[in-house]
Amino acid sequence: MTHSEAEDARVTALALAAGKGDRRALEDFVRTTQRDVWRFLAHLAGVSAADDLAQETYLRALRAVRTFRGTASARTWLLSIARRVAVDQVRHDRARPRTVAADWVVAAEAGGRAGRGFEELVEVNLLLDGLAEDRREALVLTQVLGLTYQEAAEVCGCELGTVRSRVARAREDLISRSRAQDTGTG
Repeated sequence: MTHSEAEDARVTALALAAGKGDRRALEDFVRTTQRDVWRFLAHLAGVSAADDLAQETYLRALRAVRTFRGTASARTWLLSIARRVAVDQVRHDRARPRTVAADWVVAAEAGGRAGRGFEELVEVNLLLDGLAEDRREALVLTQVLGLTYQEAAEVCGCELGTVRSRVARAREDLISRSRAQDTGTG
């Protein structure tokens, strides 16, 4: 899903209005961005952690929205916060042993509540699982969430060329894995 410039401008305007105390704009901002935030976090940290991390992302964003100046799109700003939340979670998890079942098991146990996109999400996660973390992140931001390469670079805190390289290498990795599976060598 690609977001138009008009849609990004609308989301940014909502964030700026929310920063000035407009509660309706804040509600619209959250409603408009929550799917992208959840999907990004599900890819970074797993389906089982996405709800909690999305909540933490919005808590941090709500505390900071008054200082948001609109120098980047609000969607890019929010996904940067989400990325930091995910990184903090990884650091926390590394300090403690993991006892939670695999993400797909947790989602499967949710049964009908998982929604019709459950199977698709599992397939995408399996496909992306073999990618290096930095390549997966760049691919998800640009190809799944529809951010421009420049916006993805801002979210990742790296150069534009780095994002382009990561996406290209991720595509190569996916093609190689697909060919290996087709020939039965992978």
